[in-house]
Amino acid sequence: MDVFHESKSFPKDEQYSLTDQIRRSSRSVAANIAEGFRKRQYPKLFVNKLADADGEATETQVWLDFARDCGYLRAEQHDTFIKEFEEVGKMLGSMMATPEKFIPSNQHPIEQG
Repeated sequence: MDVFHESKSFPKDEQYSLTDQIRRSSRSVAANIAEGFRKRQYPKLFVNKLADADGEATETQVWLDFARDCGYLRAEQHDTFIKEFEEVGKMLGSMMATPEKFIPSNQHPIEQG
């Protein structure tokens, strides 16, 4: 949400390019986690969606770099966002390494073929 609010100050001529891209990718992080978590009884699918979320987080970092380099984002704000997305990446990496921790105890893992 912080990225969304900060992107409101981007120039209007970026509305259909950088602003849309950074909003889409940052929102996709949470959406992919939610989608994967709903299907966490399928470990391979769960890990795949977490990997998608990690990819979207990395994409958002690239858009943040562009926003800083274009002068739309202060260096301090950029650094804060980058650190936060790096932390998200670490959490996703941990979740991908141990998906079994997230399978409900009343369900048995079902392997996908």
